[in-house]
Formats: sequence, C-alpha cells, structure tokens
Amino acid sequence: QVQLVESGGGLVQAGGSLRLSCAASGRTFSSYVMGWFRQAPGKEREFVAAISRTGRNTYYAYSVKGRFTISRDNAKNTVYLQMNSLKPEDTAVYYCAARATSLVVPTIGEYDYWGQGTQVTVSS
Repeated sequence: QVQLVESGGGLVQAGGSLRLSCAASGRTFSSYVMGWFRQAPGKEREFVAAISRTGRNTYYAYSVKGRFTISRDNAKNTVYLQMNSLKPEDTAVYYCAARATSLVVPTIGEYDYWGQGTQVTVSS
C-alpha cells in the first residue's frame, strides 16, 4: 500500500510555471512507476506524464511534451511535475498515481494508487 499526497497547485498566468509535488508514504516508493494525470471540468481524466522506477525513463502526453518535466527523488519518496509555458487549457485537477510494476504506461486503469488531486488554474 502507498498513500499519495499532491501539493503545489495554484493560480498562474498563461506563460507562467508551477511545480507540483507528490509525496508518498511507505518504504517501497522506488518500486513504483509514477504517473501524473489531470482532469478538466466536464472532461475525462487524461494522462500527462510517467516515470520509471529509477527515473531513467520518462513518457509524456503530446500536449505537454517540451513544456512539462517529470522527475523523482527516491530518497525523499517524492515525484515532481515541473510545468512551464502554461496555457489556459492546462487548467485541471492534477493527480499523481503509482503503479506497482516495472512498465511505464499511460493507461489510467493500470495505476493502483491515487492521490486526492491538486487544482491548477491558468488564467489568460
């Protein structure tokens, strides 16, 4: 079992930056693939980014590639999402998730644990 708590969301102007953090409980954080997802009002939850257990491999949705960077610090049990050049269409609740296998995948149903989410609002 792992519990996930996101932080770092807020209100930012278009073109600005935010860094989200997701702190995980437990001593086995390094055994989980970690992902970030988001859900905008009236829309389905969608994949944003994922990172392998060692941090060596990352995977991004096309809509955020080149603007967002996922990283992790296994010593701190934390995964991050650095978001730059934010756009109004990035407005959503952002969730981190953990997957208890080695494959890095973008599929929502393949993640076992979820945080409660943090709101990101980008004004135009």
